[in-house]
Amino acid sequence: MLLEPLFGLFLINFLSKRIDAQKVGYDVYRYAVAGRYIAVGLLALDVVTDSFLVQSGIRLCIYTLMWLVYVRPELRAGRGFMYSMLPYMAISLVSDIVRLANTGFYRAHDDIFESAELFGLLWFGAMWFVNRSQRRALEKERQKREAEEARSRVMAEMKVSLEAEVAQRTSELLKQKEELETTLEELRRTQDQLIQSEKMASLGELTAGIAHEIQNPLNFVNNFSEVSVELLEELKSGPFTELPANSREEAEEIVADLTQNLEKISFHGKRADGIVKSMLQHSRTSAGSKEVIDINALTDEYLRLSYHGLRAKDKGFNASMETDLEVDLHPVSVVAQDLGRVLLNLFNNAFYSVSEKKKAVGGDFQPVVRVSTRNTRWMDGRDAIEITVHDNGMGIPKAILDKIYQPFFTTKPTGQGTGLGLSMSYDIIHKMHGGEMHVESEEGQYATFIITIPVS
Repeated sequence: MLLEPLFGLFLINFLSKRIDAQKVGYDVYRYAVAGRYIAVGLLALDVVTDSFLVQSGIRLCIYTLMWLVYVRPELRAGRGFMYSMLPYMAISLVSDIVRLANTGFYRAHDDIFESAELFGLLWFGAMWFVNRSQRRALEKERQKREAEEARSRVMAEMKVSLEAEVAQRTSELLKQKEELETTLEELRRTQDQLIQSEKMASLGELTAGIAHEIQNPLNFVNNFSEVSVELLEELKSGPFTELPANSREEAEEIVADLTQNLEKISFHGKRADGIVKSMLQHSRTSAGSKEVIDINALTDEYLRLSYHGLRAKDKGFNASMETDLEVDLHPVSVVAQDLGRVLLNLFNNAFYSVSEKKKAVGGDFQPVVRVSTRNTRWMDGRDAIEITVHDNGMGIPKAILDKIYQPFFTTKPTGQGTGLGLSMSYDIIHKMHGGEMHVESEEGQYATFIITIPVS
């Protein structure tokens, strides 16, 4: 009796348990059932007949199965089992061939052939046991590896979840930090405005008292100097005519000197009066309230007011006025009167600068004052507007750029400026409107003042 059909049945059962049906392109279960039936049929056929041809056919079927296991990649899981069958299969085949070819020799050495077949069976059993132990070890290792992979996946998912939670929390903290910084900045601006208001109120009270005390003596000085000049004119046209010629000439010289002195007293008295009034204007707290106005209209109005004001003083002055006003300007709340004072001061300075350069250069120089408005962004991301005043006049020397906002600092000749215009303008923009004003200039070429006011 052949054991090959049993080996084939064992191999088919082994393959049906080890092959993953989802990884092959055919029905493994159906082929396994058919293989079992064939193996059982071959076993029954071997029991019924002892024909060498039948046994050869049975062996051919089993060898075909073993060859399929060897060549088909999806059946490689059964190669270890197949290798354990080979010794017995080879010894059994050799024994049958020797018995068929030389029966006497086989009978004389049948114990050797039986021992060899027994060795084949023992080899199969040992290899099966070893393979089974290896499979169990590999299965444990696989399960362990899968458990570690599952644990790693869980850890990775937890890590991703924690990172997302940390990122979300960090984002929330950063958002809170930005909100706190914005609030702190608003509080600082409010504090600066309050401090400025208190300072202006205190300074206003002080200067009001000083102005009250100084204004009366100044009025007396100015009035009596003018009256004295008139009296001297009456004296020259009246009593002087009765004096002798030699005395009258000397008296006229004295009167002329007195008249000149009185005119200087009047000039400087009026200058002091202007300084006091500028101090009052600089120190007073604006009584106006903020409201949304047409910035473009306000800018154009004060530009023309400044130009015509200078033209009234100097009939020969001419300058080109260029405007580039953005149509859809962001609405901002401002104190119109205060912003108008700032613009008027900048325009006056610009026209004065180009006028002085025209006098100094002459020739083909064309005075130009350019004004533009545009939408922009404030440093904290809020919408803002930008007003730019540019002139091609004398410019500002670099040595004094950091002094132009200091009170009473001026580059104009004595009697033409108090040095309070830019200081007042800076306080109005920076303190009252929470904006910025900075200058870009090149001496002898141009000066550009840029005002930025954020949308409240």
